[in-house]
Amino acid sequence: SRPRHRIRKASGCPRLGEQRPAGRKSPGGTDLGRVIAITNQKGGVGKTTTAVNLAASLGDRGRRVLLVDTDPQGNSTSGLGVNKKGLEHSTYHMLVEGERADAAKISTQFRNVDLLPAGIDLAAAEIELVDLPERVFRLRAGLLPVKEQYDYILIDCPPSLGLITLNALAVSDSLLIPIQCEYYALEGLSQLMATVRQVKRLYNPRIDVEGVLLTMFDGRLNLTNQVVDEVKKFFPKKVFATVIPRNVRLSEAPGFGMPVLYYDRASRGAACYLELADELMKNRR
Repeated sequence: SRPRHRIRKASGCPRLGEQRPAGRKSPGGTDLGRVIAITNQKGGVGKTTTAVNLAASLGDRGRRVLLVDTDPQGNSTSGLGVNKKGLEHSTYHMLVEGERADAAKISTQFRNVDLLPAGIDLAAAEIELVDLPERVFRLRAGLLPVKEQYDYILIDCPPSLGLITLNALAVSDSLLIPIQCEYYALEGLSQLMATVRQVKRLYNPRIDVEGVLLTMFDGRLNLTNQVVDEVKKFFPKKVFATVIPRNVRLSEAPGFGMPVLYYDRASRGAACYLELADELMKNRR
C-alpha cells in the first residue's frame, strides 16, 4: 500500500508537510503589479473559488488586489456581489473594443479588492477576437495602464485554452493551477503546459508556474494521497503546502455574493485561503 503523506494542521487548515522553495525576490522586495492567471481548462476544479477567496484574503492582508473576470459565466463577478446584468463596462469591452481597465474596473465592498467584471456578452468575445489586430495582446493593453496601482492582479480564466485564456497568459507573470483531488486530476494538464510553453516562446517569455493548488482535499482518502503523488511528479517543487479542503461554507458563500472570509471568517475554508495568501506572499520575498 502507498505511504500516506505527512499532513499537519494549522488554524484548522490541512497542509502538506513539504514546503515549496521560496520564489524569486521581486524588485524592492514587493510584488507590485504581479499578474497571476488562475487557470485549468478542466472545469469544476475550484478556479473561481480560488480567485474570489484568494483576492479577498490578499486584500485582508493589506495588499491591493484587482480581480479580472475573463470567464463568460461571470461567477467571480457575482461571487463579489456584483450584478452581471446590464454592465456598462466589462472585460468584454476591454478585449473587443479596446477599452482600458480604468474605465471598466469597479470598487467592491471588500477590503482592498477591485473588480473587472464579466457579463454574458463575453461569450461572444472568443469569436470576435479572431479578426482583431493584436488579438492575443488585447487584455495586456487594457491592464498595463493600471498594473502598478495594485500589488496583485488575479485573472480568473475560462475552462478552455481559447483566445481569452491566451490573452490572460500573454499578460501574466505566472499561473496558479487549481487541481481537484479526484481520479482525473491530471487530465488535460499536458495540453495546458504545452500551451504555456508556446506562449512563453511566442508572446510572453517571463511567464512561469506560480504553483499548483490542491482543492477539495480529504487526507483520509487513499485516492487523495495518490493524486498528491501524481501531482508532485508532474509539478516537482511547485505544489503549495496549503491545500483547500471540502468545506460547506466555501460552497455557501457565493450564494450570498461574498468571499468565505466575509461570510464566515471562523470557517476552515477562510483559514485555508488566508494561509494560501500568506504562503503566496512569503514565496515571493
